[in-house]
Parts: sequence; structure tokens; C-alpha cells
Amino acid sequence: MQSFKSASILRRLLQNSRLVSHSRSFCSVSTNALVDESQSTVLVEGKASSRTAILNRPHALNALNFSVVDRLLKLYKNWEDDPDIGFVVLKGSGKAFSAGGDIVTIYNLLKQDAGNLQDCKDFCWTINNLVYVVGTLLKPHVALLNGITMGGGAGISIPGTFRVATEKTEIKNLSNLIVKEVYQIWPVHEVFATPETLIGYHPDAGASFYLSHLPGYLGEYLALTGDKINGAEMISCGLATHYLHSAKLPLIEEQLGKLMTDDPSVIERSLENCGEIVHPDPTSVLHRIETLNKCFSHDTVEEIIDALESEAAKKQDAWCVSTLRKLQETAPLSLKVSLRSIREGRHQTLDQCLIREYRMSVQAFSGQITNDFCEGVRARLVDRDFAPKWDPPSLDKVTDDMVDQYFSRLTAFEPELELPTQQREAFT
Repeated sequence: MQSFKSASILRRLLQNSRLVSHSRSFCSVSTNALVDESQSTVLVEGKASSRTAILNRPHALNALNFSVVDRLLKLYKNWEDDPDIGFVVLKGSGKAFSAGGDIVTIYNLLKQDAGNLQDCKDFCWTINNLVYVVGTLLKPHVALLNGITMGGGAGISIPGTFRVATEKTEIKNLSNLIVKEVYQIWPVHEVFATPETLIGYHPDAGASFYLSHLPGYLGEYLALTGDKINGAEMISCGLATHYLHSAKLPLIEEQLGKLMTDDPSVIERSLENCGEIVHPDPTSVLHRIETLNKCFSHDTVEEIIDALESEAAKKQDAWCVSTLRKLQETAPLSLKVSLRSIREGRHQTLDQCLIREYRMSVQAFSGQITNDFCEGVRARLVDRDFAPKWDPPSLDKVTDDMVDQYFSRLTAFEPELELPTQQREAFT
């Protein structure tokens, strides 16, 4: 069974070679609506031989805006270059790790003025650089995924060395309307999701890399349906490296804080000492992997749907019926684009996936092919009528040219995403 490739081996090789002195440049982004007070949105705790970055937008489920990702980039650069810092910990404040990119703010920017497209490009440029840095960090990286982890939140954690999942976190009495609506779409009882097709978008922030490395065709299933999985499922399929009950988080943080090391094996032993062995619930999608593979291994979305319909009719399979219902709620163009993205990700490195996903995001935000992104956000998170009018409205109306254009640069002069690949090599 294929599993997601951990970055620990790369970390050991890099650390052994003591590649601690290097230069790199990150894009500079103008002040815009995606920015707020950077000092307060990411807090820092200093430990004996580590630093902890704390995502601190609990009212918005720690959604990522430019201020957050830009500060994290700067912090990681400084910490990586500091010989007194052995490893980095990332966690969220409140009851979520991160609900991903601040898509409502992006939506508002695009609706206010087409000229704001550049601000949206800059945000995507910066978060993709952050994902790459996390995935190639020269020091061990520990992400404590306590609470919901979606989209960009997964992107800045899954490529790192260690990903610690917990049991589900229940969130009550949410005061922010947008947060409430997020949880109407993706229940609070779950930990991990890539729900972009539900808003006329595509899995981004490195998702086509890590989803394509999951067992069988689980990545295609998660990308197309936007379904969620919990902590036990994350550890079983390789998205998480360790699992522990959230009550043990203070203990593991205390133990990590006392470590004087940059050795991943020492950190791993500390995590294992508090870790627990868990198994997916009998209703888990992982127990349907044979049927899932049979259906989602097909080359086209139409063939996947035909296979699900066949299985549903032949076996009266409730899971197939439920999966078909999920696919019917998504944007047709997003389905085709996302399937192709995951399939290409199977044969690409992390940097190649990020460069391609940046291209795709710019196309989605520009509205040149379709306005599905703005329509999806409007229908699900703004007006909340839950009746998006997709364009094109059905799979048979999605042309090959539309899909091909989605993977192309906006114009011949549109710059490609630049990543510091000369200083830090991506893993495959």
C-alpha cells in the first residue's frame, strides 16, 4: 500500500550536511485587505532549543491571510538560520488548527475591484512559498493539528516532518457568522478536509502533492468530494505521523520544550512516548478502500461517476449513493480540474505541484474561464442560499480547452511562481 512520504529522511540528510547558511528571497507584497496586525496574528513562544509559532485568529478558525503567512515566512527564515534553535513547533490557538486561506476576504477583494486580483496573486505567491519552506525546512518541524485542518492549514503542516493529530474538537457558540457557515458545510467533529470543489475551486497549497501520495485513490476521493477524515483516519493513511488525545497536548508541549536537540529521532521518540494507537471507526472510508479504488481509479470524472452508479445499483451500496450526492454538489469544472491536478501530482515534486497550483489559482481568481470561485463562496459563505449556479452547469458542458486553460498561465507575460529551489531541494 502506497503511503504519504515523510520528510524526516530529507531532514536528516540536510542536517547531517549542516546546510545552515543560505540565502533566499521572498516576494514583497503591498498592504491590502488580506493584511492585519502581524504581531498579534502569529504569537511566538521561546523554549530551550525550539520555537513555537501560534496561529492566533481564533475568531476566524485561524484562517490564513497575508499577515499570517508573511510573518511565518520571516520567523522560519530567522529560526532556520539561528544555530541555537534546533526545531520548530506550529499550532493553532483556540479550538482549531487552521481552516485554511481567508477565502471570504479574497472574494470581497475580487468583487470590489478587478484590480485587486494582484493582491490575491500576491497572497497565493506567499502562501505557496511558505508551504515549500515548511516542506524543505532544514530543521525538524512539528505541527500540532488539534482541531479542524483545511486547505492552506493542511498545506503549511502536512509537508513538515511531524504531524500530530488528536481526537475531534467540538466547537460551540461560534460568534462569527462566516465561521458558523464553514461548520455548516464541514462538521466540527472532523479534523481534516480539502473542500475546495464545493466552492468552485481546487485543492491548492501543495494538496495535489500530498493527496496524490495517499494509499490507492484516496487522494482523488478527498479532492473531488471534499469529504472529511478524522485523526484516527489521518494516522492510518499517513497524513499524520502521530496521534494522541488532546488532554496530553500540554504534556507533549512541555516535553518538547525541554529538548535540547535538532535530531529528528530524538523528537520522534518524545512524540511516541505520549502517542496512542488508534484505528479508524468501522464506518470509515478507509474500510471502503477496495470499492473506492475500483471507482476512483478511472481516467475521467464521468467514468468515476458511472462506476459509482454501477456499484450503487448492483450492491445497493449506501456509501456509493452518498458519494454520488457529494459529487453532485460540486462545480463540474472543479471536478475535472481537480482530478487532473491530483493525477499530475503523482509524478511531480512538491515545487512542481506548487508552481502548477499557483497557475491554477490565478486562473480561478481571474474569472477568465469561469466565475465559479466567486459564485461558490457567495452561495455557501456569503449569501448562504446554498444554490450555486455553476458555469459550466454540467460535466458535458466542460470542454477540454477549458481544463487546459486552467493549467496555463493567465497571459504570456504572467510570471511563474518563484521558489527557492536552488537553496533548498524539494523531496519527491
